[in-house]
Amino acid sequence: MKLFAWVLACGLGIALTGCQKGGVGSDITDNNKLNDSALLYARDIYLWYKNIPASFSAKGYSDPNAVMVAIRQFSIEPGFTNPVDRWSFAVTAQQWNNLSNGIGADFGLGVFFFAANDLRVSYVEKGSPAGKAGIQRSWRIKQINNNSNITTSNVDFVVQAVFKSSNGSFLFSRPSGSDTTINLAAASYMETPNILDTVYTTGATKTGYMVFNSFLGDTTRIRSEFQRIFNRFNSENVQDVIVDLRYNGGGYVMLQDELANYLVPTANNNDIAEDQRYNDKYSQYNTITRFKKKGPLNLSRLFVIVTQNTASASELLINSLKPYLNMQLIGPNTTHGKPVGFFGINVMDWVIFPVSFRTLNKNGEGNYFNGMPVSYQVMDGLDKGWGDVSENCLAAALRYINTGSYARLMAPESRTGLSADVTDGNAGLGRVRFKGAVTGIKTLH
Repeated sequence: MKLFAWVLACGLGIALTGCQKGGVGSDITDNNKLNDSALLYARDIYLWYKNIPASFSAKGYSDPNAVMVAIRQFSIEPGFTNPVDRWSFAVTAQQWNNLSNGIGADFGLGVFFFAANDLRVSYVEKGSPAGKAGIQRSWRIKQINNNSNITTSNVDFVVQAVFKSSNGSFLFSRPSGSDTTINLAAASYMETPNILDTVYTTGATKTGYMVFNSFLGDTTRIRSEFQRIFNRFNSENVQDVIVDLRYNGGGYVMLQDELANYLVPTANNNDIAEDQRYNDKYSQYNTITRFKKKGPLNLSRLFVIVTQNTASASELLINSLKPYLNMQLIGPNTTHGKPVGFFGINVMDWVIFPVSFRTLNKNGEGNYFNGMPVSYQVMDGLDKGWGDVSENCLAAALRYINTGSYARLMAPESRTGLSADVTDGNAGLGRVRFKGAVTGIKTLH
């Protein structure tokens, strides 16, 4: 994306303290000036910049992130009653460097509620403290730091103890029924977005399955993983593919493009993948991306496992391929609903991310702020490990591939949508994960 002109103070059309090198950074001597600079860029680049009142001031906010959160209230979109922006944010440059490169600094496990009083491990990073301790998806957490009040009414405690603490003691119940206490200390580790890939025999055909957890990280390594996975699928004559994005909050648009190029049908090479659009000040930067087909895999349909935490670049993948494939979405509820993205702007030692563009597919579809509905509703099988063919969502996809129908697959309780308290509780737990479609970082001079 050719946005280099945007990130120079001279080319933004906003009043900064001059265009000489260091003009933005060296003149910021206190918090108010830092916040004011963040707001000035938002007034120019924000997708809904026209709605920010002239009277709105950044003074008094604790930091640039608070300013980005504050401008969300002005994201009024036709057809929606409430503001649609839930994502504009800012972090320190060091925090973004760790996040964007896939460097974790916690225990390395995700958690969600299977029921109101049943908290399960949803995933584990292999190289993290939790991964090294042997913790697995589906383990139930009965106590945290000797506190057994692990319910949807105590989400704040769970968030603090699991994601924001340096040490923790966990009592797990394993699938065998035995309990084990494991003490964890937060540590730095490299995340591995590709959790699992395998091939199943589905009647007379074969189906490839991949669990992909994030579009952030080492881009070279992730591209290599895509190549390895699809080489395997091709060598085993896979005819259907299930892409599991249930906890994937997005990341780099270019990595989403890379995956889409393996999945798009051969006949649609060079067709429109996405139409990226900015506010009316910068419509000259609107960009159409076309598919560049990779590999011989030639699908007619695609199965995608989703949850309310499937967001942004993950939804972009679905929306981009929707005009070309029979898309079957399977999961407990609609996707997150983020049809917009941003690029980071360095301001002193912070990086701000005001929502800056929206994305449409070939058919002009893309206003899914309420999320994408599923084709078949079934609960997330948090009680099963990755790749277990009896896990609710995977079983549903395999059933359809084998029989052409989802019918008579599950017990009624497995088909029922999540209760409001579980949905709300999991939404609270999901907020700790990044949700975004990012095109890069721009440095101010």
